[in-house]
Amino acid sequence: MISKKMIESLKGGSEIRKMFEEGGRLKAIYGDDNVYDFSIGNPDLEPPKEVFDALKELADNPTPGMHGYMPNAGYPSTRTIVAEKRGKEAGMEIGPDAVCMTVGAASAMNDVLHSILDPEDEVILLAPYFMEYNGYVANHGGKVVIVQTDDKFMPIIADIEKAITARTKAIIVNSPNNPSGVVYPAELLIELNDMLKKQDHTIYVISDEPYIDLAYDGASVPCALKYIDNLIICFSWSKSLSLPGERIGYTLVSPKCADFAELTGAIVLSNRTLGSVNAPAIWQKVIEKSIYAKVDVANYENRRNLLYSNIIDAGFDAVKPNGALYIFMNTPKGLDDGEFASICAKHNLLLVKGSSFARPGYCRLAFCVSETSIRNSRKAFFAIAEELGLSHRAEL
Repeated sequence: MISKKMIESLKGGSEIRKMFEEGGRLKAIYGDDNVYDFSIGNPDLEPPKEVFDALKELADNPTPGMHGYMPNAGYPSTRTIVAEKRGKEAGMEIGPDAVCMTVGAASAMNDVLHSILDPEDEVILLAPYFMEYNGYVANHGGKVVIVQTDDKFMPIIADIEKAITARTKAIIVNSPNNPSGVVYPAELLIELNDMLKKQDHTIYVISDEPYIDLAYDGASVPCALKYIDNLIICFSWSKSLSLPGERIGYTLVSPKCADFAELTGAIVLSNRTLGSVNAPAIWQKVIEKSIYAKVDVANYENRRNLLYSNIIDAGFDAVKPNGALYIFMNTPKGLDDGEFASICAKHNLLLVKGSSFARPGYCRLAFCVSETSIRNSRKAFFAIAEELGLSHRAEL
């Protein structure tokens, strides 16, 4: 009696979750220090002090009704603070009506897609991309259209334009990108916006932004709100405040968006009817008090550098990421990504094959793991390279 669609989905499952569970099994056998699990983007840094201070203050000074319902879009005070922050970044006036507080970015994305998709409408995804987008689009009767990026994982605007049809409703962009870590430059966002403005119907750009605070080498992430007119932001504090388990995020609709009033209203209604009702009350208040805080980005940058050195020094190839929490390394010639992942697993090194992100020939490694684990993994990278006949570029 289970849905046929769900039966098919269960057959596939999540490659990331499978590898994460395999990591738990191996650690029970060999110990934590002897298993190098780079499979899942689960931040291990603790939230910044401002978050704990805010949570303690709220717990020590309870007010009547602080755990009750509020408007489905969230507390007006929280939405105002979010709108003000993003407005300053974009150099525009944004009101609280543009914001809907959500149960993380996944809920935000589902609220948006539920609001804009009719059955068989199309959503363009830029590979490599976070594979959960497939499920989010399918949840609301949509169809995924995959467009590959170039060899540096940058979108090719001409290829996106070729993929547009009368049924195209949206394009999902994710910068810094999961899994590649690339940051889309402002020039590319401007080019995308110019191309979309020439189309004969509105096409929304859904900007999935959980990693916008995680940029390295002194770089900053261009503000998509500045450059794209029909933009809808889906944001989560899972990474920037290291709160993945608390499920707190928002949608923000650009004031320049077509059908602004109807779209924002539909998102709020979707937030309710899809079952979230509202974002967690106490975490909205925590965000109000800590919205300008940030995790230790320098710590992540150091871990990126260590893991990248392990990969390159052992003899493998990868594009060094400018942001996010992942390195997308090339699969050695002659091996598909599944075969390579299996070889790595024999050395207790766990990664996720690129075909899970619609980009075969690569594997993703998450560097939001302990520095000790990254350092200990160096010998595994070198051993794998030796097994495959690769020449090392540095000493072990």
